[in-house]
Amino acid sequence: MPYFTHRHHGSSSKQATEQASDQTSAQTSFQALRQTGFTLLELLVVMVIIGLLAGYVGPKYFAQIGKSESKTAKAQVEALGKALDQYRLDTGRYPSSEQGLTSLNVAPADESRWHGPYLQKALPVDPWGKPYQYRSPGEHGDYDLWSFGKDGQAGGQDDAADIVSWQ
Repeated sequence: MPYFTHRHHGSSSKQATEQASDQTSAQTSFQALRQTGFTLLELLVVMVIIGLLAGYVGPKYFAQIGKSESKTAKAQVEALGKALDQYRLDTGRYPSSEQGLTSLNVAPADESRWHGPYLQKALPVDPWGKPYQYRSPGEHGDYDLWSFGKDGQAGGQDDAADIVSWQ
């Protein structure tokens, strides 16, 4: 933008130079101020990149959550199995199907050699909020202990697969 100066009678060239310098610095600061923000296009590009990253990372993250629930169920089945083994060492047998897993925390009325509780806390439910299944004598061993998995039904695959004590 051109700068025109009007010379007044008696004004020096030094004053004209200072005025030109002031206007140039004002233009420069205005341009710097204009360039500090982001354009809409730049913001859209960033949003697309974030969307692509979320689309790639999100499914991998949520797949890990399903695996951790299955791992938790396996660990709980193993811990319950150890508590059942301790019960057997004290009483000479595993709890019957009728007595169930509650006999690990509460002494059955007909069991004089019970020295529990065999669990430090209350009887856990599986990671999907359903009770563990127990049968004694079992079809696969002295006892069968299992969770039906995420779907709550026998069978299933992946995170809906049953978690069992005999495998």
